[in-house]
Amino acid sequence: MKELEFEIKNVDDALDYAAKEMRLDKSYLDIEVIDKKGMIIKTYICKATVKVTPAEVAFETLETMFNTMDIDANIEMRVRDNKIEYKIETDENPLLIGKGGKTLERIQYYIRNLVNQFYDDHAIVQVDIGGYKANRKKQLEILATKTAKNVARSKVEASLEPMNAYERRIIHTKLADWRDVTTVSKGEGNKRHLVIKPKRR
Repeated sequence: MKELEFEIKNVDDALDYAAKEMRLDKSYLDIEVIDKKGMIIKTYICKATVKVTPAEVAFETLETMFNTMDIDANIEMRVRDNKIEYKIETDENPLLIGKGGKTLERIQYYIRNLVNQFYDDHAIVQVDIGGYKANRKKQLEILATKTAKNVARSKVEASLEPMNAYERRIIHTKLADWRDVTTVSKGEGNKRHLVIKPKRR
């Protein structure tokens, strides 16, 4: 997680300085004076560290979000190495997932950014609602296999519908070891999609 060592003349200003430099709320930080310099004009060597658990902050944020929306939600959190997963079940799953998973995608984007503000390196953050992503993964793997078989047989490339980076990665991974086909991404922005091509021999 982020930490910062710095030199400052007034210890009372240390928390404000650290919060600005680390781009974090002051309530998330602890300040420790680790050394002093000078006899007449003193300066202080301080160390700022994160005093909260990022995964817990995100969990509480999700709880607050659903409470504000007056939605009863069961949130399950799993933390393993640098991967954090939130599995959510509510009576409003379709509303929170949105058409084509767009609302869920925005929720995950927000939670991922919230968590990663605490790290120099990025943690992997996944949010799933009502098992949508697990089911979508199965559907995409079936689509990938079926399309790849057709391409391998016909020797004609096939373009898939536009997908987000997460969904494209599922198909890339599923077909990575296939000997007869390869996958490439094409297009920009919302039109970014995968093309499954026959391998030339």
